[in-house]
Amino acid sequence: MRTNYFNSASLFRWLNYIFLALCAAATVFPFLNIIAVSFSDSRAISAGEVFLWPIEFNWDAYRNLIDDGQLIVAMKNTVLMTVVGTLLNMVFTILAAYPLSKSRLRGRSIMLQAVLFTMLFGGGMIPHFLLINSLGLVNTYWAIWLPALISVYNMFVMKSFFEGIPAELEESASIDGANEWVLLLKIIIPLSMPVIAALTLFYAVGWWNSYMNVLIYIRSTDKMSLMVKLYQMIDLVSPEMLRSGEGVTEQTLTPEGIRAAAIVFSIIPILSVYPFLQKYFVKGVLLGSVKG
Repeated sequence: MRTNYFNSASLFRWLNYIFLALCAAATVFPFLNIIAVSFSDSRAISAGEVFLWPIEFNWDAYRNLIDDGQLIVAMKNTVLMTVVGTLLNMVFTILAAYPLSKSRLRGRSIMLQAVLFTMLFGGGMIPHFLLINSLGLVNTYWAIWLPALISVYNMFVMKSFFEGIPAELEESASIDGANEWVLLLKIIIPLSMPVIAALTLFYAVGWWNSYMNVLIYIRSTDKMSLMVKLYQMIDLVSPEMLRSGEGVTEQTLTPEGIRAAAIVFSIIPILSVYPFLQKYFVKGVLLGSVKG
């Protein structure tokens, strides 16, 4: 019986390894193919010879994208949206979660129910657009930042974390004369760096990938985000882009190569920082399991 048990456990473990390896391959192979296409010659791309390794290696697609300048401007816009949006998100999420974590707050139950209601029900896209338009915010980044100041889910996660901080710390600081702002800035926030780091990362990734709101509220092409510009380039690569660039001819570039290079160009920044911040994603998943 003992031998059969270990054999069954070993078989299950190996089957699990094989399954996970197949899942990893299904995830990684398309990305490797896109990288290979972006660095390959148009002849190899047109002939379908490119799989996981560049054929007739060249940088023409990337050089063309840099010379064209559209993605550079879009990346600057996305960085601005991400930095400012994440900063606003964290400030207002903390300012909302901290008082709601205090049982002594008058009307706390009603406020929590009202906040939870906004998480379950929305006003709809058309009323939302009419409101933003009436405020004169269309074609400005405030049309994107202001409606998304607080994620209700993230606020409840932070509220639950605040409630787990021992009340004795705040009581001892209050005895020493600390007011609520001192408590928040000098005690609560330093003790809450794990949840702050995790939620900051979630907000930042969301802003980096923002697409629909930018498509709806931003009209100027010079204000478009990276994801919107990437979609436009994938949907249509102009003949001018295939011919532009010194030393780059139409014979060395294809729409597929330009699109592949644009995809790689847009995901490399966020992909390069992910390995250093992966632990915060794990913390965020664990923090999200806390009931508040």
